[in-house]
Amino acid sequence: MQRREFSFSAASAAVATLGGIALPTLAQAQAKAPKDGTDYLTLDKPAPTEVPAGQVEVVEFFWYSCPHCNAFEPTLEAWMKQAPKDVTVRRVPVAFRPDFEPQQRLFYVLEAMGKVEELHKKVFYAIHVEKFALANADSIAAWAEKQGLDKAKFVEMYNSFTVSTKVRKATQLQDIYKVDGVPALGIAGRYYTSATLAQSMVRALQVTDYLVAQSRTRK
Repeated sequence: MQRREFSFSAASAAVATLGGIALPTLAQAQAKAPKDGTDYLTLDKPAPTEVPAGQVEVVEFFWYSCPHCNAFEPTLEAWMKQAPKDVTVRRVPVAFRPDFEPQQRLFYVLEAMGKVEELHKKVFYAIHVEKFALANADSIAAWAEKQGLDKAKFVEMYNSFTVSTKVRKATQLQDIYKVDGVPALGIAGRYYTSATLAQSMVRALQVTDYLVAQSRTRK
């Protein structure tokens, strides 16, 4: 979903299924080497990363209400399972408008409570299948309680300084990467790719494999 696309109905009609598409491989990417400025962009200034030496960070920029992010999730998960051990994936929720912030906070509360693995996909399901908006603090807290989370603890964390700080840093990171739509991928604090650049998110993962290899070479 591009930054300018704010119509849910129009965006939903544009979603293409990823089912049945083979996972990308580095060999496929190298068959036609991705080009800087065409398939990916190199950042003017490196972005901060949160991985130790020897690891390559891949950032997935997403928005829970984005139908393209919802469609991409199974493919990303499959890619993550086969990713090399030196690759660390970090999810970063974006905020193109102030009303995106509640869902940013939702993600970081789930992360703080150790519930991302259990509930991340359920958030997508709630929004895109069950048609829950999850657009404000009250609706999000009510949904969290239905998932078995302590509502008081959830609300406390939702409004905490820790989560506020993570939200602020997430928005700063999307600006450093100049994210213009989601889903999108940042690699090693140096590169950025998306469906717009790579022509599809499946190929964006091929480009990511290529850039991960390039990042190892540069070290």
